[in-house]
Amino acid sequence: MPIIVNIDVMLAKRKMQSKELAERLDITPANLSVLKTGKAKGIRFDTLEKICEILQCQPGDILEYQEA
Repeated sequence: MPIIVNIDVMLAKRKMQSKELAERLDITPANLSVLKTGKAKGIRFDTLEKICEILQCQPGDILEYQEA
């Protein structure tokens, strides 16, 4: 998939665990895992906004395009 999800990178930079991010997003750790692994078919803008708010980053820090 040409869209790379860098949530793990931002979590490491912020010294935050996936479990804490899932709790603050009010989603299950399993759903966060689907996002992190790039297996999600899409992401709601309000979810992306909340991730950026919590991790204090920009959408471009989370999502990256790479040619296949």
